[in-house]
Amino acid sequence: MKFKGKNKIDPNFSMSSMTDIVFLLLIFFMLTANAPNALDLLLPKAKGKSTNQQNVSVTINRNLEYFVNNEQINGEYIEIELKKALKDQDKPTIILRAEESVAIREAVNVMDIANRNNYKVILAVRPN
Repeated sequence: MKFKGKNKIDPNFSMSSMTDIVFLLLIFFMLTANAPNALDLLLPKAKGKSTNQQNVSVTINRNLEYFVNNEQINGEYIEIELKKALKDQDKPTIILRAEESVAIREAVNVMDIANRNNYKVILAVRPN
């Protein structure tokens, strides 16, 4: 007696699903390869207020004049002035206020000083 099976295995392999996956991966990598160069970032506006206690404020105006707690200082001595102002604080915090036209490197310089001395920095932004 010879029984015929209902399920026959097809020896041919279909490559269509494999090519679809490869094609989608190719498109994904092509799009993400240029993503860092194509981003146009807009800085967010802040709606809320910080609950941290302000210890020292650093202000940089468009003429690149530095002020620590509204007292004008030379930009070269800002680290010394911050150390003096924050030496007895438990959680030293700096509020950084920089005008819109100030180059980012000036603000990053203050943030670098804060990072070296383990100070917390809060960047002040304009309200909506």
